[in-house]
Amino acid sequence: MQILEGEGVTKYFGGLAAVSKVDFSVTKGEVFGLIGPNGAGKTTLFNLISGAFAPKPGVIKFRGEKISGLSPHKICRRGVARTFQDVRVFANMPALQNVLLGSLFGTPTGMSEAEANKRAIELLDFVGLSAMKDIPAGGLTLVNQKRVEVARALATRAELLMLDELMAGLNPTETAEAMELVTRIRKRGVTIFMIEHVMKAIMGVCDRIMVLHHGEKIAEGTPKEIATSKKVIEVYLGE
Repeated sequence: MQILEGEGVTKYFGGLAAVSKVDFSVTKGEVFGLIGPNGAGKTTLFNLISGAFAPKPGVIKFRGEKISGLSPHKICRRGVARTFQDVRVFANMPALQNVLLGSLFGTPTGMSEAEANKRAIELLDFVGLSAMKDIPAGGLTLVNQKRVEVARALATRAELLMLDELMAGLNPTETAEAMELVTRIRKRGVTIFMIEHVMKAIMGVCDRIMVLHHGEKIAEGTPKEIATSKKVIEVYLGE
């Protein structure tokens, strides 16, 4: 079953096509990777899916229903949540309160404050931050701020989680732990669509990978197929 589909997805900024006629599909339950050089259009595609921009032209569907053109909060409440390339936490609020916002305002039906608080505590424990729940998010390390973002996104009861460079800026040990977290999220039944530059990570956890270059899709396939694609090697991976 395809949980997310895009057809002819295009976005211009002035006369420049940041994303051009991109077709894609993400299968329910998989980890789907997105790679490409800087400026390839990866984050723009995430912004189109999450509602920050509307494709013109093109259509994006989630669970078979069109979501392109909806506002971000409506897309979130349908089951699509994301993290950001530049970490976005409420710096002066404790980690628990950051996650609580996802529980209270990002879910399709809402929940009581007691239920939301219970869920936020459970998710902070899931990402390994239960001991830091009362620390202002701005005082956490980069890796822990990223984990707060992940927990907040999961708190919305997301069926599809979009991770924008979760492993950027992390050391090898932190990267390995982040890869393990992605695997555990998948085991919870959440489909994952991830942008990543850390090739060890993207090749290690993804079922399929799509490659963008100058806004266009140039390849799609298994990690092995992508790693051996002459075109991908030429424009991105190198020899």
